[in-house]
Amino acid sequence: MFSHVPEPRYLTHVILDRASVPSFEEYPFNLPIVRSLDRLELHPRVNFFIGENGSGKSTLLEAIAVRWGFNAEGGTKNFNFSTRASHSRLSDQIRLSRSANRPLDGFFFRAESFFNVATEIERLGVDGCYGGKPLHEMSHGEAFLTLMTTRVDGHGLYLLDEPEAALSPQRQLAILTRIHDLVMDSSQFLIATHSPILLAYPDAWIFECSGEGLRRIEYEETEHYRVTRDFLMNPARMIKLLTE
Repeated sequence: MFSHVPEPRYLTHVILDRASVPSFEEYPFNLPIVRSLDRLELHPRVNFFIGENGSGKSTLLEAIAVRWGFNAEGGTKNFNFSTRASHSRLSDQIRLSRSANRPLDGFFFRAESFFNVATEIERLGVDGCYGGKPLHEMSHGEAFLTLMTTRVDGHGLYLLDEPEAALSPQRQLAILTRIHDLVMDSSQFLIATHSPILLAYPDAWIFECSGEGLRRIEYEETEHYRVTRDFLMNPARMIKLLTE
């Protein structure tokens, strides 16, 4: 499927400078995925980070984004605003290993702060780069789809934090298709998600964030796949078990 696809591999490794960590007893360094982090190798095309809420997957993605130069609340490297300075100190203690290839584009999407990004786009008067219609006049899902189809150009590094938020299953399939188009156009993705649909993307690396730390697993091993499969195979039985 990918034999003729260029491997951009803009970001090759995430490294924790453990000697500079003030204390592994303090947040966010006390998170199991941070305590166990040393040198994380990344897939040249698509990387997923999964885990329960509070596992630290979004914290890690945010730190990588900030270290790369993105605004903590999202957007491109040119965005420089702060609604509330709430990002963790982890970005100060990680180092990013980059390849000789340089991306021509990039975007950091955060579901929880996309409203703030849309407000900044409106303030800057650059709606024309995002389909021409103010993002605030669209639903959350429509706005994100518009961003992915009009602003994101390819040959880029894209970090997406829970992109499936507010998206129907059909729209998640549309995003999956768009991710593939961008991969075919020399792009690399780091995605924190709960979506079993997105996680099905072939030849991706899936990193599970848990109390045991950070480990790479196969799609069929993920709880997202197993729970969804078991539910859809016999929803009546699952409902009965859950409500008895």
